[in-house]
Amino acid sequence: MLPRPSPARPLSKQAYKAQVLPLREELLGVQQRLRHATFPVVVLFSGVDGAGKGETVNLLHEWMDPRWLHTHAYGKPSDEERERPEHWRFWRDLPPKGQIGILMNAWYAAPIDRRAHRVTTATEFRRELQRIARLEQLLTDDGALILKFMMHLERDTQRERLKALERDPLTRWRVTAEQWRHARSYDDLVEAEATAVRLTDASQAPWTMVDGSDERHRSLVVARTIRDRVTRRLHEDELARRPRRTANVAKVLHAASRRPASARQPKPTTRTLADLDMSQTLEKATYEVALAKAQGRLNLLHRKARRRGLSTIIVFEGWDAAGKGGAIRRVASALDAREYQVIPVAAPTDEERAQHYLWRFWRHLSRAGRLTVFDRSWYGRVLVERVEGFALEAEWQRAYDEINDFEAQLVAHGIVLVKYWVHISKDEQMRRFRQRERMAHKRWKLTDEDWRNRKRWKAYEAAVDDMVAATSPRHAPWTLVEGDDKNHARLKVLRTLADRLARALNEE
Repeated sequence: MLPRPSPARPLSKQAYKAQVLPLREELLGVQQRLRHATFPVVVLFSGVDGAGKGETVNLLHEWMDPRWLHTHAYGKPSDEERERPEHWRFWRDLPPKGQIGILMNAWYAAPIDRRAHRVTTATEFRRELQRIARLEQLLTDDGALILKFMMHLERDTQRERLKALERDPLTRWRVTAEQWRHARSYDDLVEAEATAVRLTDASQAPWTMVDGSDERHRSLVVARTIRDRVTRRLHEDELARRPRRTANVAKVLHAASRRPASARQPKPTTRTLADLDMSQTLEKATYEVALAKAQGRLNLLHRKARRRGLSTIIVFEGWDAAGKGGAIRRVASALDAREYQVIPVAAPTDEERAQHYLWRFWRHLSRAGRLTVFDRSWYGRVLVERVEGFALEAEWQRAYDEINDFEAQLVAHGIVLVKYWVHISKDEQMRRFRQRERMAHKRWKLTDEDWRNRKRWKAYEAAVDDMVAATSPRHAPWTLVEGDDKNHARLKVLRTLADRLARALNEE
């Protein structure tokens, strides 16, 4: 059964007003402090219809500064949203650091509704809740504060409230056929909510049960909970940032992240960069014939995928000067320019740094049938951020599982995911660097950063081998491309992509 919230304590209008004024001042003060903090606040409202979710959110907007408070409500997904993984629309709306985002009927609503109306089995529902728990863990690991409110009403109270709203011409519009459908399934809905609370009531993202039968009571419970939880977290954040504590905090994080040396070692069956045969070449005449054939095949397959609404995501990682750009151009020239996009990934902007590192990649997921190329990607967390020290060890270590979960959601949605590491030898990279120095139209490609990265070749090589070993599940394997010969590399990229599309279209 659903845990019972603390019973509503009726307050007189005078007593309520006496408590509201100082509470509003405290909330505004918390907001101002939060603006300078290093974490966002995500507030989730769920629960039965008529329990006061909308009224409570409206009240929070009256009591707080709306410039730093953003609310998003979710109903049935639009066509645009259905063409992407289910969590896409929530990632798009996550608040940046320093702000509060209110998500009404967010990632819990659809799974609970599907279970209450027997669209999903109990096992499927538990899997959906496990995916939600992983999402919340991912966000809180990155620093987010998540506050979850389950607004509850007893069955008879809910029906009376809905009928009262319908009788009043000014509020009749608020009662929908969907709400009455939910009311008829009250027991099943509450049972599903109880399961959701039980399986996702984690210490880092606990539920607060709210009795919605009394407007004044529920308003004070929600507002005080927000005030207290944010204040506590601000205090913890300020302590962690004090110079005298910084070293200790870093030691704790480092110790928590340490694992046996074998934890991320490549499995015996996993290929490493040292296993690649870099002597493979392809004569120009042979290459040109094979290139035209491969591009023609890719064009036909992508047109079929487009008609079926099958999306493709291609990830390109590799050494500087490895030939990623040339390979991308050969893929692009085989396609209609209206049907693909290339996303070049550089250092995050200020807007992107204020979000979880995966946020900027979620927002670029295309609609059904399109092809998206990421020229560098979310793997920066376990490559450049790891090697250059931009991420703590605890952050890049947990990123392997976060990335696997992200990619599993893409594939589960039906997206074809193809990942390339384009490899070249150290000598070949030097030859290409020197060539770029001599050619005016390519000189701009060579930067100080390229030379600095080259000095850390062994560290990057180890990071790549760890990445391939840790993020090559059957549904999202890596393709290692021998790139010393550009003709060979480009043809391997095209053929691998076409083969993966053919498999997805059952045309092998």
